[in-house]
Amino acid sequence: MVIVEFVVVPLGERSLSRYVAEVVKLLESKGVKYQLTPMSTIIEVPTVKDAFAVIEEAHELMFKLGAERVSTTIRIDDRRDKERKMEDKVKSVMEKVRGG
Repeated sequence: MVIVEFVVVPLGERSLSRYVAEVVKLLESKGVKYQLTPMSTIIEVPTVKDAFAVIEEAHELMFKLGAERVSTTIRIDDRRDKERKMEDKVKSVMEKVRGG
């Protein structure tokens, strides 16, 4: 699995929650596993190609919602030596925090 963090920002907007809500609806409609954070959205998809496809849809969605300019930032964690998921990364850190 590929873990991807992305931020889609319709520039010039003061409040982004309605835009973020529409992105979440998009992810849910596509069955994409996601984690919403205060600053970004993280998704878990099989390939980078899948990530780009869904992020492109989210980017274009901003224009459909009335944005005139959109900025999108993407960070990709693509590890191929072993299978892991979002929860695995968090669990690994928390075990170290607790001395495990």
